[in-house]
Amino acid sequence: MRTVFLTLLIAIFAQSAFALVKIRDISNVEGIRDNQLIGYGLVVGLNGTGDKSGTEFTVQSLVNMMERMGITVDKNAVKVKNVAAVMVTAKLQPFSKSGSKMDVIVSSVGDAKSLEGGTLLMTPLSAANGQVFAVAQGPVSVGGMNVAASGAGTVKNHPTVGMIPNGAIIEREIPFNMDETNIVLNFKNNNLSDMVKAKDAINRRVGANVAKISSPSTIEVVVPRAQSANYYVYMDNVLSAEIEPTNLARVVVDERTGTIVMGADVRINTVAVSHGNLTINISSTVEVQKDQNFIGQQGQNNQAQQQQQQITVTEEDAKLMIVPEGVAISDLVKALNSIGVTPRDLISILQAIKSAGALHGELQVM
Repeated sequence: MRTVFLTLLIAIFAQSAFALVKIRDISNVEGIRDNQLIGYGLVVGLNGTGDKSGTEFTVQSLVNMMERMGITVDKNAVKVKNVAAVMVTAKLQPFSKSGSKMDVIVSSVGDAKSLEGGTLLMTPLSAANGQVFAVAQGPVSVGGMNVAASGAGTVKNHPTVGMIPNGAIIEREIPFNMDETNIVLNFKNNNLSDMVKAKDAINRRVGANVAKISSPSTIEVVVPRAQSANYYVYMDNVLSAEIEPTNLARVVVDERTGTIVMGADVRINTVAVSHGNLTINISSTVEVQKDQNFIGQQGQNNQAQQQQQQITVTEEDAKLMIVPEGVAISDLVKALNSIGVTPRDLISILQAIKSAGALHGELQVM
């Protein structure tokens, strides 16, 4: 079974090593981007799981809203256990038109226990410049619960964050001034090899020498005059060009979870690795014995307690392994597994090899 799994894993890596990716997946068109929106609102209709009465901003927001509706209320008499103050966030897609809808995320900012069953009241959503671009309202969908009774309770998932599908209506469009004479592609990773491959792939696909590298992360594509009437069709054709991305010689280590991800092109010089653990166990036992020298008030022998400690030191047999020069990272992992290292031990070994100057690749610790 293990052999079959390893064979399947090797087959997957072999296929992924020659996978082609589209230009649209590794780059962004300059001028076409999302815009973040944010707003402050109230969720009502909660079943006693809202903010506590001491949450002043929730009380003040509720009083202000009621006064705008022509209802005068006493701030000190307001109970907000069925109301929660929330922040509403959304992502406005490029070229979104007025009247279309988008999803919003609702997050509690007070001490509410759950937003389950609540309804978000009308909340304007503004951009960084303060202009309102959308308005959100509707029932909040929470993928969790918080149930408590008689001092005991249970919490599932995260009940203080919810979502409203199509909960916001776009009121204002964001203008995009596109220069239809050229297309500027900003690549997500600064890899010059991929830039050269992308330039050649675009020129082969459109059949003209229109793409050039203007910076280590930017490619400019000139739109022919004959294609200016079909600018977006031409852009889609450019973004559909495929390349085989260059593998990065990088090792990513997450010390919190013990996760290690290694690139296939990482190489190692000749190095000797010694691995061994020292384990110290200290055990304490308490024995109850009769003390003949101590007599109680009624002339009976009383019992005395005596504590004993035992220290045991165990050292595993250290194994010295020679890793030859130029081996791939997969060979290193196989060799380290042969001496019984754990993922966390492997993290320490990789850091030591990098410090010794024998690891040719980037070691990124998260």
